[in-house]
Amino acid sequence: MRLIPALAIAGAVVALPLIWIGSAYFFAPPDPDGAGKPLFSNAPAGSAVDSAARIEIEILRQQMEDLQKRLGTVEDDLTRLQNMPRDPTDFGNQGSDEPLERLGDNQILDSYAQTVLIAGRRKINEGLSVSRPSFLIEMFGLPREQLSDDCESMTNPKLKEMLITGDVGPIRVSMLRPAVASMTRVFEKVKAVDVDLYNRISTAGALCVRRIRGSQSSVSAHAFGLAVDLNIDGHLDTLGDGKTQLGLTILSDFFQEEGWFWGAAFSREDSMHFEVAKETIEKWRSAGEI
Repeated sequence: MRLIPALAIAGAVVALPLIWIGSAYFFAPPDPDGAGKPLFSNAPAGSAVDSAARIEIEILRQQMEDLQKRLGTVEDDLTRLQNMPRDPTDFGNQGSDEPLERLGDNQILDSYAQTVLIAGRRKINEGLSVSRPSFLIEMFGLPREQLSDDCESMTNPKLKEMLITGDVGPIRVSMLRPAVASMTRVFEKVKAVDVDLYNRISTAGALCVRRIRGSQSSVSAHAFGLAVDLNIDGHLDTLGDGKTQLGLTILSDFFQEEGWFWGAAFSREDSMHFEVAKETIEKWRSAGEI
């Protein structure tokens, strides 16, 4: 029971001004005329000490009345809380294993979609390198013979054999098998640490066999099933503005730990973009995973 300690504390707060007034009454020095009257007596006018004391007393009395009112409010609130139902089934249809319904705005939860500047973005992928198109082509070959700016089917048999489609926690993707396994581990960690963020993760796509937009020859990491675009609550990032959603900055730590390169470091910032780093692909090749 927390009610009794709370009331005791509130009562002590109210009693402090009374104790002060009482001590001032009993231990006050006599007036200058030697009549032995305490400060609270009707001392003759002109006593500066008495005037100052009365002002303080009135202030303390007012404070005491305010505290008494607050104590009454505290008592009412504590009584109401004490009498609330303890059976989880009393909260509507929600069982004991279900979280209570969120009441009102939660500024912490709502901040995940907030747009923020990316601090030191060119240095955020320390120890990881972007997978250049030339490296990917040398490793896998072209994902299809002819590439355009549109997403088309993959025709490279080696890549198609490794391509799978599945759920990786909050989203569903088509990517190379080791990339799907890696992303699954990422989201398992996110869910364990921050389930609220996990539940708000959306995707703008993963596999897309095409050129890098604006290029006539360079092939995108998306074309190899090695990249994914993520966002919070389905709100797409503005390309190249140096800003991103706060939730993505949190996600980037988990992806970098797993060996993914964050596109926020591109010369033209693309903070929705996460792709498997060159070092990770080389590790997968050495382990025989690709």
